Amino acid sequence: MITFEQVTKSYTHHGTIITALDKVDLQIQEHELFGVIGESGSGKSTLLRMINTLEQPSQGVVKVAGTDLLQLSEAEKRRSRKQIGMIFQQFNLLHNQTVSENVGLPLRLNKTYEQQQVQEVLKFVRLSDKAEHYPSQLSGGEKQRVGIARALITQPKILLCDEPTSALDGQNAYDIMELLRKINQTFGTTMVIVSHELSLIKQLCDRTAILEKGKVVETMTISKDNQQQQFGSYYERVRESLG
Repeated sequence: MITFEQVTKSYTHHGTIITALDKVDLQIQEHELFGVIGESGSGKSTLLRMINTLEQPSQGVVKVAGTDLLQLSEAEKRRSRKQIGMIFQQFNLLHNQTVSENVGLPLRLNKTYEQQQVQEVLKFVRLSDKAEHYPSQLSGGEKQRVGIARALITQPKILLCDEPTSALDGQNAYDIMELLRKINQTFGTTMVIVSHELSLIKQLCDRTAILEKGKVVETMTISKDNQQQQFGSYYERVRESLG
Protein backbone atom coordinates (compact mmCIF):
# COMPACT_ATOMS: atom_id res chain seq x y z
CA MET A 1 0.00 0.00 0.00
CA ILE A 2 2.72 2.49 1.09
CA THR A 3 6.37 1.93 0.22
CA PHE A 4 9.51 3.89 1.06
CA GLU A 5 12.54 2.91 -1.00
CA GLN A 6 15.86 4.35 0.21
CA VAL A 7 14.18 7.66 1.03
CA THR A 8 16.40 10.52 2.17
CA LYS A 9 15.24 14.05 3.01
CA SER A 10 17.80 16.78 3.65
CA TYR A 11 17.44 20.47 4.47
CA THR A 12 19.91 23.32 4.54
CA HIS A 13 19.68 25.45 7.69
CA HIS A 14 22.10 28.39 8.10
CA GLY A 15 24.50 26.70 5.73
CA THR A 16 24.35 23.35 7.55
CA ILE A 17 22.87 20.27 5.89
CA ILE A 18 20.33 18.55 8.16
CA THR A 19 19.19 15.03 7.28
CA ALA A 20 15.62 14.45 8.47
CA LEU A 21 15.31 10.98 6.89
CA ASP A 22 18.27 8.80 5.98
CA LYS A 23 17.81 5.96 3.46
CA VAL A 24 14.49 4.83 4.90
CA ASP A 25 13.00 1.54 3.66
CA LEU A 26 9.43 0.73 4.74
CA GLN A 27 6.54 -1.35 3.49
CA ILE A 28 3.10 -0.66 5.00
CA GLN A 29 0.38 -3.11 4.00
CA GLU A 30 -3.18 -2.27 3.00
CA HIS A 31 -5.58 -2.16 6.01
CA GLU A 32 -2.62 -2.23 8.43
CA LEU A 33 -2.28 -0.32 11.69
CA PHE A 34 1.37 0.71 11.39
CA GLY A 35 3.24 2.61 14.09
CA VAL A 36 6.27 4.87 13.86
CA ILE A 37 7.91 5.63 17.20
CA GLY A 38 10.79 7.93 17.99
CA GLU A 39 11.85 10.97 19.95
CA SER A 40 11.24 14.56 18.87
CA GLY A 41 13.39 15.36 15.84
CA SER A 42 13.74 11.75 14.73
CA GLY A 43 11.96 12.44 11.41
CA LYS A 44 8.47 11.10 12.23
CA SER A 45 6.50 14.10 10.98
CA THR A 46 8.65 14.38 7.86
CA LEU A 47 7.84 10.75 7.08
CA LEU A 48 4.10 11.44 7.38
CA ARG A 49 4.33 14.50 5.15
CA MET A 50 5.98 12.37 2.46
CA ILE A 51 2.86 10.21 2.27
CA ASN A 52 0.47 13.11 1.69
CA THR A 53 2.95 14.78 -0.73
CA LEU A 54 3.50 17.86 1.44
CA GLU A 55 7.20 16.93 1.42
CA GLN A 56 9.24 15.42 -1.40
CA PRO A 57 12.26 13.15 -0.91
CA SER A 58 15.71 14.46 -1.75
CA GLN A 59 16.50 10.91 -2.87
CA GLY A 60 14.56 7.68 -3.14
CA VAL A 61 10.97 6.80 -3.97
CA VAL A 62 7.69 6.97 -2.05
CA LYS A 63 4.83 4.93 -3.54
CA VAL A 64 1.18 4.79 -2.55
CA ALA A 65 -0.83 1.95 -4.14
CA GLY A 66 2.05 1.40 -6.55
CA THR A 67 2.18 5.03 -7.75
CA ASP A 68 5.45 6.96 -7.47
CA LEU A 69 4.36 10.20 -5.79
CA LEU A 70 7.26 12.15 -7.33
CA GLN A 71 5.79 11.52 -10.77
CA LEU A 72 2.44 13.14 -9.97
CA SER A 73 1.46 16.54 -11.29
CA GLU A 74 0.19 19.15 -8.81
CA ALA A 75 -3.41 18.37 -9.78
CA GLU A 76 -2.77 14.64 -9.28
CA LYS A 77 -1.21 15.35 -5.88
CA ARG A 78 -4.33 17.24 -4.83
CA ARG A 79 -6.50 14.29 -5.88
CA SER A 80 -4.19 11.91 -4.03
CA ARG A 81 -4.54 13.96 -0.83
CA LYS A 82 -8.32 13.55 -0.96
CA GLN A 83 -7.74 9.83 -0.34
CA ILE A 84 -5.62 10.60 2.74
CA GLY A 85 -7.00 11.87 6.06
CA MET A 86 -4.91 13.57 8.72
CA ILE A 87 -5.34 13.66 12.52
CA PHE A 88 -3.29 16.20 14.46
CA GLN A 89 -1.90 16.34 17.99
CA GLN A 90 -3.48 19.75 18.72
CA PHE A 91 -6.74 19.06 16.86
CA ASN A 92 -6.43 22.04 14.41
CA LEU A 93 -10.10 23.02 14.70
CA LEU A 94 -11.57 26.35 13.60
CA HIS A 95 -12.73 27.94 16.85
CA ASN A 96 -15.27 30.25 15.20
CA GLN A 97 -17.11 27.32 13.61
CA THR A 98 -19.37 24.72 15.18
CA VAL A 99 -18.56 21.03 15.40
CA SER A 100 -20.80 20.39 12.39
CA GLU A 101 -19.13 23.16 10.38
CA ASN A 102 -15.63 21.91 11.28
CA VAL A 103 -16.48 18.37 10.20
CA GLY A 104 -18.11 19.50 6.96
CA LEU A 105 -15.21 21.78 5.96
CA PRO A 106 -13.50 19.30 3.59
CA LEU A 107 -16.81 18.71 1.79
CA ARG A 108 -17.38 22.45 1.38
CA LEU A 109 -13.86 22.90 0.03
CA ASN A 110 -14.47 20.08 -2.45
CA LYS A 111 -17.94 21.47 -3.30
CA THR A 112 -19.51 18.13 -2.34
CA TYR A 113 -21.24 19.13 0.89
CA GLU A 114 -24.04 16.90 2.17
CA GLN A 115 -25.49 17.41 5.63
CA GLN A 116 -26.42 13.73 5.84
CA GLN A 117 -22.74 12.76 5.59
CA VAL A 118 -21.86 15.10 8.43
CA GLN A 119 -24.63 13.68 10.61
CA GLU A 120 -23.53 10.10 9.89
CA VAL A 121 -19.88 10.67 10.75
CA LEU A 122 -20.80 12.59 13.92
CA LYS A 123 -22.93 9.63 14.97
CA PHE A 124 -20.01 7.27 14.29
CA VAL A 125 -17.70 9.24 16.62
CA ARG A 126 -20.50 9.68 19.20
CA LEU A 127 -20.82 13.46 18.89
CA SER A 128 -24.34 13.86 17.47
CA ASP A 129 -25.38 15.82 20.53
CA LYS A 130 -22.45 18.25 20.13
CA ALA A 131 -23.11 19.24 16.49
CA GLU A 132 -23.91 22.89 17.28
CA HIS A 133 -21.28 23.32 20.00
CA TYR A 134 -18.09 25.28 19.44
CA PRO A 135 -14.63 23.84 20.16
CA SER A 136 -14.28 25.97 23.30
CA GLN A 137 -17.26 24.07 24.76
CA LEU A 138 -15.62 20.65 24.28
CA SER A 139 -13.21 18.50 26.28
CA GLY A 140 -9.87 17.52 24.79
CA GLY A 141 -11.15 14.06 23.91
CA GLU A 142 -14.22 15.52 22.21
CA LYS A 143 -12.05 17.93 20.20
CA GLN A 144 -9.96 15.01 18.96
CA ARG A 145 -13.10 13.12 17.97
CA VAL A 146 -14.17 16.17 15.94
CA GLY A 147 -10.75 16.07 14.27
CA ILE A 148 -11.18 12.38 13.52
CA ALA A 149 -14.70 12.97 12.13
CA ARG A 150 -13.34 15.71 9.86
CA ALA A 151 -10.63 13.34 8.61
CA LEU A 152 -13.22 10.59 7.97
CA ILE A 153 -15.74 12.75 6.12
CA THR A 154 -14.04 12.23 2.74
CA GLN A 155 -13.89 8.44 3.28
CA PRO A 156 -10.09 8.25 3.00
CA LYS A 157 -8.25 5.04 2.23
CA ILE A 158 -5.32 6.13 4.40
CA LEU A 159 -5.39 7.89 7.77
CA LEU A 160 -2.23 9.60 9.04
CA CYS A 161 -2.19 10.15 12.80
CA ASP A 162 0.39 12.58 14.20
CA GLU A 163 0.63 12.04 17.99
CA PRO A 164 -3.16 11.52 18.21
CA THR A 165 -3.32 10.96 21.99
CA SER A 166 -0.37 12.88 23.44
CA ALA A 167 -2.47 15.95 24.35
CA LEU A 168 -5.04 13.80 26.21
CA ASP A 169 -5.32 12.29 29.68
CA GLY A 170 -5.55 8.54 30.34
CA GLN A 171 -9.25 7.79 29.71
CA ASN A 172 -9.58 10.17 26.76
CA ALA A 173 -6.42 8.72 25.22
CA TYR A 174 -7.82 5.22 25.62
CA ASP A 175 -11.15 6.26 24.04
CA ILE A 176 -9.37 7.74 21.02
CA MET A 177 -7.26 4.61 20.65
CA GLU A 178 -10.41 2.47 20.65
CA LEU A 179 -12.05 4.78 18.08
CA LEU A 180 -9.04 4.43 15.77
CA ARG A 181 -9.24 0.67 16.12
CA LYS A 182 -12.98 0.78 15.31
CA ILE A 183 -12.29 2.83 12.16
CA ASN A 184 -9.72 0.29 10.99
CA GLN A 185 -12.04 -2.65 11.67
CA THR A 186 -15.15 -1.00 10.17
CA PHE A 187 -13.72 0.60 7.04
CA GLY A 188 -10.41 -1.24 6.53
CA THR A 189 -8.60 2.09 6.61
CA THR A 190 -4.82 1.87 6.41
CA MET A 191 -3.36 3.86 9.32
CA VAL A 192 0.10 5.24 9.96
CA ILE A 193 0.35 6.30 13.62
CA VAL A 194 3.28 8.45 14.70
CA SER A 195 3.89 8.64 18.43
CA HIS A 196 6.50 8.79 21.15
CA GLU A 197 4.16 6.83 23.44
CA LEU A 198 5.07 3.16 23.68
CA SER A 199 1.73 2.24 25.25
CA LEU A 200 -0.28 3.53 22.28
CA ILE A 201 1.91 1.76 19.74
CA LYS A 202 1.93 -1.51 21.69
CA GLN A 203 -1.82 -1.62 22.21
CA LEU A 204 -2.99 -0.37 18.82
CA CYS A 205 -0.54 -1.25 16.07
CA ASP A 206 0.13 -4.45 14.13
CA ARG A 207 3.74 -3.50 13.37
CA THR A 208 6.00 -0.60 14.22
CA ALA A 209 9.20 1.04 13.01
CA ILE A 210 11.62 2.68 15.43
CA LEU A 211 12.99 5.90 13.98
CA GLU A 212 16.18 7.34 15.40
CA LYS A 213 17.98 10.36 13.91
CA GLY A 214 16.20 9.80 10.59
CA LYS A 215 17.06 6.12 10.35
CA VAL A 216 14.78 3.11 10.76
CA VAL A 217 16.72 1.10 13.31
CA GLU A 218 14.15 -1.70 13.63
CA THR A 219 10.80 -2.78 12.19
CA MET A 220 8.87 -5.50 13.93
CA THR A 221 5.55 -7.24 14.43
CA ILE A 222 3.79 -6.59 17.73
CA SER A 223 2.35 -9.62 19.46
CA LYS A 224 -0.87 -8.65 21.26
CA ASP A 225 -0.56 -11.80 23.40
CA ASN A 226 2.93 -11.14 24.68
CA GLN A 227 3.75 -7.48 24.17
CA GLN A 228 6.36 -7.19 26.91
CA GLN A 229 8.38 -10.05 25.46
CA GLN A 230 8.19 -8.53 21.97
CA PHE A 231 9.40 -5.16 23.23
CA GLY A 232 11.90 -6.53 25.71
CA SER A 233 14.81 -6.73 23.26
CA TYR A 234 14.83 -3.00 22.60
CA TYR A 235 12.57 -1.37 25.21
CA GLU A 236 15.49 0.04 27.20
CA ARG A 237 17.01 1.59 24.08
CA VAL A 238 13.71 3.22 23.11
CA ARG A 239 13.10 4.46 26.66
CA GLU A 240 16.58 6.00 26.78
CA SER A 241 16.15 7.68 23.39
CA LEU A 242 12.82 9.16 24.50
CA GLY A 243 14.37 10.50 27.70
